[in-house]
Amino acid sequence: MSDLNHLDHLNHLSLRAGLSRRHLLQAGVGLGAAAAVAGYAAPAAAAPSTPMLSDAEIWGVPTLNPLVERRADPFVTPPVDGMYYLTGSVPEYDRLVIRGSASLAGLATAAESVIWRRPTSGKMGGHIWAPELHRIDGRWYVYFAAGDSDDVFRIRMYVMESTLADPRDPAGWGAPQQIITPWQSFALDATTFEHAGRRYLVWAQSEPEIAVNTSLYIAEMSSPFAISTFPARIATPTRSWEVQGYKVNEGAAVLIRNGRVFMTFSASATDSRYCMGLLTAAADADLLDPASWVKSPDPVFTTNEQTGQYGPGHNSFTVAEDGVTDVLVYHARDYRDITGDPLYDPNRHARVQKVVWHADGTPMFGVPVGKGGPIVRLTPLDAPGSFVRHYEYAVRVDQAPKELADSQFRFVPGLAGDGSESLQSVNFPDRYARVTGGMVRIDPVESGPAYAAEASFRRIPVKGGVSLQVATDRGDYLRHDRGALTVGGTAGRRSSTFVLT
Repeated sequence: MSDLNHLDHLNHLSLRAGLSRRHLLQAGVGLGAAAAVAGYAAPAAAAPSTPMLSDAEIWGVPTLNPLVERRADPFVTPPVDGMYYLTGSVPEYDRLVIRGSASLAGLATAAESVIWRRPTSGKMGGHIWAPELHRIDGRWYVYFAAGDSDDVFRIRMYVMESTLADPRDPAGWGAPQQIITPWQSFALDATTFEHAGRRYLVWAQSEPEIAVNTSLYIAEMSSPFAISTFPARIATPTRSWEVQGYKVNEGAAVLIRNGRVFMTFSASATDSRYCMGLLTAAADADLLDPASWVKSPDPVFTTNEQTGQYGPGHNSFTVAEDGVTDVLVYHARDYRDITGDPLYDPNRHARVQKVVWHADGTPMFGVPVGKGGPIVRLTPLDAPGSFVRHYEYAVRVDQAPKELADSQFRFVPGLAGDGSESLQSVNFPDRYARVTGGMVRIDPVESGPAYAAEASFRRIPVKGGVSLQVATDRGDYLRHDRGALTVGGTAGRRSSTFVLT
């Protein structure tokens, strides 16, 4: 599928409603959803008559957070012969591990295989960091960084090859080989990608002439073991968010979409200041020319106090079981304060969440979403490309808002009970959508039945999506009115029908 076709397909998936089993389940499941397709509203409490699909099948990614505990620098492959494989840094920094599953959610409980352990002394006997697993020309390759026993921070890059179909089998892996660069200095976080018939290596290194900890470099490869061109430095830490604690650009990951090459990377110290930046190049540009790459001025993924996620970064990308939905894989901690060196704090956990594409073809990562169920965005049926979002706690409808997290909600058990549902803000999880004084806001919970009713809804399947009836005595419906979100009307009208994506 071409990049532009990929975007068209994403838009098509997000705008159609009520036509597939996935969207029927989103609308209400079972007999009620079937009635919605037929064109009439069914009771909100209609019982499911078909089995529920998994989070991954309905929403694109599993909602288990974290997905795998104590696996920093997580890397998940795209599906290979129906299997996902995950690797990452273990807290002991002493071995390479791989687990596999037919689903992303299954990685949480999958058995883990140790494919290699560091020697007890000498070369590669120090810290073992940030493995990545790549399938190249029918063989598996693990890229990783290793220090030496007499200096655990004498970090260099290495690669191993396996000819076996299952990368979890230790018997298939050959001896590590060092990836040689022009400088014998601190080097790590190798990743590789193919584009326009050429294979590239991207990594982080401390170039002796540059007064920073690490910059990002790219070179073309002659084989999975070696580069064939002189490295081009495409990013170095200069902005305030890149030099907190340490001056770092590292952990690159590549996503090629929509006529562009997007490269995320991580910056600053590995505590709560750790964050993700973004480089962008045109797909037809010379990727070995530093001038081809543009660094976004601000970080694209950062600590979020409201969701309780700290230091998100060192990401990779995979694709959901639908073969279309791009998935961000990253690590973060559940707390801010760390005793001692954050490098030795073991609780960087692997997490996944959906990448959303803006109308201009650029990725939106939102915030690290924290714990909770499936995440949804609501589009009024009469305003394709628009989304319900909050701004300064008032809820309205905007065309293609760039503030992704402001347009993300969770349906949770209703505060009013009796089969109702409440809409919880993703980036302010202590606040819920509430109808008060004819306005819709996201407000903190208040005691008493009045707030409970104003912040609870009955989700009614209708043709094209769902209608949301407020659980007050008035029984009004949320409705879209020229960019405003108000109440009134009846179920099933275009202005009071919402598509869930």
